[in-house]
Amino acid sequence: MPEAARLHARIVRVDRAPVFVTSRPEKAREASRLGFTLECVPLDLAEPQALDPLTVVDAKARAAFQQLQRPVIVEDSGLEVHAWRRFPGALIKWLEKTAGVESLARMLDPFGQRGATATCAVAYFDGSRLTAARGESAGSIAPAPRGTGGFGWDCVFIPDGSSLTFAEMSDEEKDRVSHRRRAWENLADGLPEVFGERRPSS
Repeated sequence: MPEAARLHARIVRVDRAPVFVTSRPEKAREASRLGFTLECVPLDLAEPQALDPLTVVDAKARAAFQQLQRPVIVEDSGLEVHAWRRFPGALIKWLEKTAGVESLARMLDPFGQRGATATCAVAYFDGSRLTAARGESAGSIAPAPRGTGGFGWDCVFIPDGSSLTFAEMSDEEKDRVSHRRRAWENLADGLPEVFGERRPSS
């Protein structure tokens, strides 16, 4: 299958189709571009203070189901900085809010290495079964923010094999190598009874 292929999914054989619980419309748009078009429900969910987004989506999925009483899908992402031993991970959203992504780029200047791994976790929960999947994209942190596309810390993350940040890439370029794409694909692979057969399309 060509690396550039997009994977399309369809919801099959469930009593109630899952809803994607997110307050970030950007995440819903990216999921839809990847072929995962779901009803979106914005909920303000409490999140555990954890580095690994898998820990976060476990708690969020259970909390979302408790409120909605129907199958849910939730997502969380993180940015593991190698020089900081995986920090901030899923706590990156708090670093963005308090210091900004510009500060993140500058804080790495004294360390002599800028390696990082973008991570994403997606979880499905139907009240009894929780299935979670993780996706990663290796890369580095740019010396300063670049680009106007994407959202969050896309403007400082450069995936391996590219000189562009996610925010400088087209949607197709980003989706080809993104941590989010890999997480959603891995979730669909683990839930054939929910997502059915996925078909590649250019």
